[in-house]
Order: sequence, then structure tokens, then C-alpha cells
Amino acid sequence: MRDVAIVLFLLGLLTLGARRPFLFTLAYIYVDTVSPQRISYYLLNSLPLSMIVAALAIGGWLLLDGKKGTRITLFQALAGLLVVYAWWTTQNAVGPAEAALHKWDWVWKALLFAAFLPFVVRTRLRIEAALLFLVLSAGVIIISAGIKTLAGGGGYGRLNLMVDNNTGLYEGSIISTFAIALVPIIVWFTRHGTIFPPAPAAVKTAAGIPPTRTARGPGLMMKYFCWALIFACLLIPIGTEARTGLVCIAALAVLMLRDVKRRFVYLGLVAFAGMLSVPLLPQSFQERMGLIQGYASDSSAGSRLAVWKWTIDFAREHPTGGGFAAYHINRLEVETTQVVHEGGVERVVQMKLVDEGRAWHSAYFEMLGEQGYPGLLLFLIIHASALLKMERIRRRYAKAAGDKAWIGSLATALQHFQIIYLVGALFSAIALIPFVLLMLGVQTGFALVVARREQAERAGAKARGWGRPTTLDQPATV
Repeated sequence: MRDVAIVLFLLGLLTLGARRPFLFTLAYIYVDTVSPQRISYYLLNSLPLSMIVAALAIGGWLLLDGKKGTRITLFQALAGLLVVYAWWTTQNAVGPAEAALHKWDWVWKALLFAAFLPFVVRTRLRIEAALLFLVLSAGVIIISAGIKTLAGGGGYGRLNLMVDNNTGLYEGSIISTFAIALVPIIVWFTRHGTIFPPAPAAVKTAAGIPPTRTARGPGLMMKYFCWALIFACLLIPIGTEARTGLVCIAALAVLMLRDVKRRFVYLGLVAFAGMLSVPLLPQSFQERMGLIQGYASDSSAGSRLAVWKWTIDFAREHPTGGGFAAYHINRLEVETTQVVHEGGVERVVQMKLVDEGRAWHSAYFEMLGEQGYPGLLLFLIIHASALLKMERIRRRYAKAAGDKAWIGSLATALQHFQIIYLVGALFSAIALIPFVLLMLGVQTGFALVVARREQAERAGAKARGWGRPTTLDQPATV
């Protein structure tokens, strides 16, 4: 029955795409994030679904979509350069060839489709639609996991995330990072979303005339759903017992200080909520979070520190990187402490463990080990340029009102998403995960939309002799 529902949804979306080609792009976001072919038992698991939908999305844009004002951005150029460089490092990979080629197979596709996104995300409606599909696609996993957590089905490595596959968003630390990173974007939808507005009869202007779609904002049911989804997002680190999620929650709490008016009241409420929630948290969760301080007694944390040290030494000998899956060749000696009970007496014992083929456990060390210093530099430039671009838009539209109020708010939400991701990336090898690349593609498209609006505003003002700027809302077409 689940297979039938997934197939019918995809067929319906692709059928609508024949009329509105941009819907093929949304279908790709859904397929790439949820991987319905992995959830399916028999109807989809043998099809190259991602390739089919990607071909429809690119073909629909080439044949039927508008291309006026299309240009290559810095993000697209850097993404293309990273594809070429990663291809070269893959040809010279020091790890198992099969593992290197397996990662290369999805990395180059993710980078190129992310670079394609700014060509099609050309209006506010398309930006909202792409973000909505990213949020809801991740929400498929988040809502399911949140319900299971409330039902007591959580635990480190035990929370069922729909598929028995510990990769992508289906891995505990990764979904914890992105669940928290999505909260600012979900909050933005509660304030400025226009895809699900309230019924015209529910909102009237002073003259009794229904306002425009943009002016109405999100509907009440949309807001209820968003707040419930935020609650589910906050449950994910508890259900997965991923320490990365707790660090991301702390980053989110700090970032929210930028926008609150009464900061001392906010800090007091955060502290009160923290104290109130501690007794309600599972004992296993509290014990695992306690290992953040006592990392010396945690072999997992010790292995991470050891593999990071190994990566730095490896990069000295291989400054251009060892290619994908280079970590397979590492061999680590990890020193850890264990408390031993003997005759009613506790004794701390130093132990030395040997670990081989330990994964990177950090996006930054992942890039350094696999793509060397050039790859790490490209990764940092991509994110630094995106953060600076969002900061410029955020400051420029910080006090904007009316039909421009959504711009500064969305720049802030996208920037906060990226910062939380970069914090979580300290402890997870998610440098090239498709979800964040898709978000960067949408972010680049958003910056282009803002730039085109500003250009049109300047041209309009100049044509009127520098009179009052015109409104720059684009038609709500997909």
C-alpha cells in the first residue's frame, strides 16, 4: 500500500510537471531527499528514479522555461570547479576504488544539480516552493521520527528512520543537524509564507476587500503545522541521542538572540525551559550528553580526535587529497579511560584501542583528507561567500516593510540554516551531502531574484526621473 501511495504521488507531480516544468525540479528535490526508491518494496527500487526526474527537470527548463537574465554565479562556477577537481582526485584515490567511485557517483550529480537550481528558481513563488519541498521532504523523516520518540522508541542507533540504511538524512547525527537547521526557515514560513494563505473570506481590508495573496501571508492551519513541525525537529536530537543535535540546538538559541527584542527575557525563558525539560528527558539521553564533557572516557570521541590528527598528518604527505573514501587506509591507536569496579572499589584504567578505517566525522576533515587543501579552500569559499551575501541582503532589508519585508527575514533564515549546518559539520562528514547543496542552490537563486528586483527598481526610478520606486512583486507564476 505504501508503494502505491508513493507511486501515485510521483505520477501526479510529474503529470502536473508536463504543464508547469518547474514542478519537475520540485519532484527531484523530493526524490533526492526522501529517496522513495529506498522506501519502496518492489515498484520503484529497481528504477534510476533520480536520473529520470533530473533529466525531466533540466529538459523542461531547456525547452519550455524562460531564460531571460540567466547568468553564471560564483557558486555555480565554484561548484563546477569542485566537480572537475573531485573527478581528478577520484582518478588518483588512495582508498578502495569501488568506495571512491560509489561516492563520486552521487557527489558530481548533487553538485551539478545544485548549480542548475539558480537557473530555475527565478521568482518569489519558486523560492518558496523549493524551500517548502526541502522542508517537507526532510519532514517526512522528521515527523515519523518525532512520533516514535514521543512513543518511547528512541535511543542511540535504535530510532527507526523508515529505512534500514544509515546514510544521508537517514543517519542520526545528520538528521539531527538538519532538523535543527531547518527551524529558522520553518519560522519564516509562519510569518511570510504565501503558498498556503488563509481563505479570502477570513481576511478583509478596512474597505472590506480581500487583500492580495502576498499581503495575506500564511493561513492559520499553516502556522499550526509549522509549530508542530518545529516541535518534531526539537525532538530529533532526543530520539537519536546525537550529541551533534544538542550542539546545534545551542547554536540555534544563540542565533535567535539576533532578532529578539527583549534579550534578557529570552535568555531567562531559555534557561527556564532547559531546567524544566531536564527531568523529562530519558536517562540514556542525559548519560550520553554527559559524555560531551567527559570525552576521555568515550572511545567514540577519542577515535574522532585520533582520525582528525591522522588527517592532518595525511594532508602533509598528500596536500591535494587522497580522493573519496581515503579514510579506509587509516589505522589509529586510541587512548581512553574506563572505570573498573573491583571488590567494591572504583578504579580508573587507561586503555589503548586499535581502530582501522575510521570515518572522518567532520566535514572539514572530510574535505581536507579527500580533496586536500584546494578542495577544503573551495568548500570554505563557497560557504563564506554565501554567508556574506545573505548578510548584505539581511542588512539592506532589515527595516523593510510591505512587499519587501520577506526579503531580509528570508536572508536571515537561510543564513542561520547555513551557520547551524556549519556547526553540525564540525562533527559529521556532511561536506557534500545533497540536501545542503540544494539549499545553497536555492539560496543563490534567491540572491539573484533580489539583485534583479533592485536592478529593475533602479531602472524604473531612472525612467521616472528618480521618482518614487515602484513595487517589484513579480507575477506569482510557476
